[in-house]
Amino acid sequence: MPDCMPDTTPAAAPLVRLERVELTLSSAAGPVNILRGIDLSVAHGEAISVVGPSGSGKTSLMMVIAGLERQTGGRIEIAGTDLAGLNEDGLAGLRREMIGIVFQNFHLVPTMTALENVAVPLELGRADDAFERAAAALGRVGLDHRLRHYPGQLSGGEQQRVAIARAFVAGPSLLLADEPTGNLDGETGHRVIELLFELAAQAGTTLLLVTHNTALAAKCRRGLVLADGRIVEDRVTAGSQA
Repeated sequence: MPDCMPDTTPAAAPLVRLERVELTLSSAAGPVNILRGIDLSVAHGEAISVVGPSGSGKTSLMMVIAGLERQTGGRIEIAGTDLAGLNEDGLAGLRREMIGIVFQNFHLVPTMTALENVAVPLELGRADDAFERAAAALGRVGLDHRLRHYPGQLSGGEQQRVAIARAFVAGPSLLLADEPTGNLDGETGHRVIELLFELAAQAGTTLLLVTHNTALAAKCRRGLVLADGRIVEDRVTAGSQA
């Protein structure tokens, strides 16, 4: 066969696809345009940072991708599934099966132990081995000695590690992280983010990371810049997560 024959292998479908996505919310002063026609394609295994000034739409972008906020225009697909075709139960099921989320404020249930917090998504999915898998996930983030502790008994860094264990416990294809080090001191934040990248690389999980920290953003192979609800820059960086 000649060397110059074209490669006819079909390209892999993106894990995340957004087409002209808009989000408009009501306010006392009238409609507020949060997202203004977002086009985005995210391949399996990518690590992408999302930066931009306050109010640019970074968190809202995460919310609509997760199905926690319904877009008011455009189309969102996760692994080929159109989110508009899912009801609330369907969206919750998609998140359980495919999406992990890490928030700045941890979002742990204060009346549950670390083990119980991590087991929640597995229990909702009716997994028989929820607590065994939750214990293993906490072991991977170095908290196997904190299984029975409540969030109020843990440091901020430990709480975020519990949140990371919960995000990864069901083996998500996509991890959404919204300012995961925002409430942590510099050294603790550094350790947490190294753990986040390490787990994502080991699992081959696609990572979408909202951050205001330019050094942290530079760790991703690709970077998006949002301004006024639009992607104004989409660039390949020199990030370490190739």
